[in-house]
Amino acid sequence: MILEKLEGVKLRFEEVGQLITDPEVISDMKRYIKLNKEYKDLEPLVEAYEKYKNILSNIKDAKEILATEKDEEMRDMAKIELDELEGQVAPLEEEIKILLLPKDPEDDKNAILEIRAGTGGDEASIFAGDLFKMYTHFCESKKWNIEVTNLSEGTVGGYKEIVMKVSGAGVYGILKYESGVHRVQRVPQTETQGRVHTSAATVAVLPEAEEFDIELKQEDIKRDEYCSSGPGGQSVNTTYSAIRLTHIPSGIVVTCQDQKSKLKNLDKAMKELKTRLYNLEYQKYMDEIASKRKTMVSTGDRSAKIRTYNYPQGRVTDHRINLTLYNLPAIVGGDIREIIDQLQMAENTERLKEAGVE
Repeated sequence: MILEKLEGVKLRFEEVGQLITDPEVISDMKRYIKLNKEYKDLEPLVEAYEKYKNILSNIKDAKEILATEKDEEMRDMAKIELDELEGQVAPLEEEIKILLLPKDPEDDKNAILEIRAGTGGDEASIFAGDLFKMYTHFCESKKWNIEVTNLSEGTVGGYKEIVMKVSGAGVYGILKYESGVHRVQRVPQTETQGRVHTSAATVAVLPEAEEFDIELKQEDIKRDEYCSSGPGGQSVNTTYSAIRLTHIPSGIVVTCQDQKSKLKNLDKAMKELKTRLYNLEYQKYMDEIASKRKTMVSTGDRSAKIRTYNYPQGRVTDHRINLTLYNLPAIVGGDIREIIDQLQMAENTERLKEAGVE
């Protein structure tokens, strides 16, 4: 059954490989980008197929030697090889089953990541700042690029709100697991009695809309220009370079003030507005998935409490999969790979069940 599916995948891979060299396809940029992405997506599956087919062929050869060979040394070598090869079959089949699952087309996109202080006053802003540092270090470890597009600083540190664009390979497919309410339990810097407080910050991760995803009508956009606030020197605060865009039909407002150039701020604000409009539709798709999945892994439900960072006990708990790790300093230092790996495994298990694949 798997071999039949994989043979079909290989034929499609070869077909797409031919199409992306066709001048007619190359001249149609939208189609070319789509086919090029399909080719890259199919490549690991075709590689796994070739490996799987090779293993099955070698197993057949080893069994043939055991059935016909009289030389004991040859038989022993064939038996050792057969044991090794058979041990590779099941893990590779699991890998292939996951690769055969339809990919979320958004997973390869860049992302807009927002962190907002929630309940807990000044401590919530400080915690939002800690989350920003955590994600910054994680993104740096992945060699991803970060651009902060908007921020509002807390009164005693951290941020009331910070919005950034993260660019790189497969950004959204990894960061999407971070959407939701993050809770911290610790003694705040502002606490004189040494009591543990609970504060929260909300993280939202949105796949960035690409050029062909959405069309904006200029008449639907109201544009305001104003002086930037915050760090950046005298020219930032005296020049009308900050941009606020309001999408009249939906009421969505975006602001960008991190660049001294009005045009650069406008370009960034326009991209973010496209992303937010695109996400109105994408959220409907996510809600549909949420209704099917019990663990709410990667559903984008921003009201759900997903993780607790408990400083007195040095632990981090992800509530979606009941995962508790006792290495809080490393995690808040940006080492969140293990949590994301476990969430991806949980989601893949659910998706395999949904697809009726055991």
